Amino acid sequence: MRIALFITCFNDTLFPDTGRAVVTVLERLGHQVEFPEAQTCCGQMQFNTGYRPDAVPLVSGFARTFGGYDAVVTPSASCAGMVRDNHPVLAEQYGRRQLQQDVAELVPRVYEFTEFLTEVLKVEEVGAAFPRRVAYHPTCHSLRGLRLGDRPERLLRAVRGLELVELPRADSCCGFGGTFALKNADTSAAMLADKTAAITAVGAEVLCAADNSCLIHIGGGLSRQGSPVRTMHLAEILAATEGDRG
Repeated sequence: MRIALFITCFNDTLFPDTGRAVVTVLERLGHQVEFPEAQTCCGQMQFNTGYRPDAVPLVSGFARTFGGYDAVVTPSASCAGMVRDNHPVLAEQYGRRQLQQDVAELVPRVYEFTEFLTEVLKVEEVGAAFPRRVAYHPTCHSLRGLRLGDRPERLLRAVRGLELVELPRADSCCGFGGTFALKNADTSAAMLADKTAAITAVGAEVLCAADNSCLIHIGGGLSRQGSPVRTMHLAEILAATEGDRG
């Protein structure tokens, strides 16, 4: 199986260790991962802010870059959702017939990381060890968009030494929502306050999620409160071994 890592521009710029963690886990499971250097943004920013025609070249580039792979794996529920739900919309609305066909063929092979592990590779135990008290935040894209269900929690429960604690009202939004946090700052801040209060209440040492965009928002709120709680992408926890205790 030819597997490609779609790291996303957000992770590539700010959280490259998340991409490395995905590769670490997949290689540990016996799979080789390729990183197509021609990859760029999926076009979510343009799509969500109303500049849809500007996203079409990115859709075309994505299809051209990843079209030869059996599986495209990304550590971002948000970007996986953009490709699977909205690339076909853009191709249909603005693209030529060839682009529509290329997108239709590729989209079923695009997977969010935890989905790929549990549904394609059929594994939950990935050889990880992480002796920490961890809470999982189901981001809106992972919960409502991709409908990942309990796949991330199943992977976390299989990590040696990890204590998974349940967040109160875990399914509530953290208040990020991309430009929502900028356009509706007061509402976003109130939602974030509820989320950080829940994290503090359960005594978690680490908060994890399937989207670093939400984690950077929550982590900022925790940091401003002087909280010792760390935020980590779920992939980094799955890549950890007992030597990562410090």
